[in-house]
Amino acid sequence: MSFADKTRNKMQEMTGAAKERIGDMTDNERMRAEGASQQGTAKAKQAGESAKDVGRNARDAFRG
Repeated sequence: MSFADKTRNKMQEMTGAAKERIGDMTDNERMRAEGASQQGTAKAKQAGESAKDVGRNARDAFRG
């Protein structure tokens, strides 16, 4: 996974956390749910990219 992908996913996760907190503070259920959803999406992308990295590392170990 490239550094840009990691950064993009982390920024999306942080933005979601901020939205969720703002939703909590303002009692805005829609913003709270949107933030939680955005965090979940970012974490899923990060997990998928990590799985790709593990697969690449395993492949390289068998080749080398």
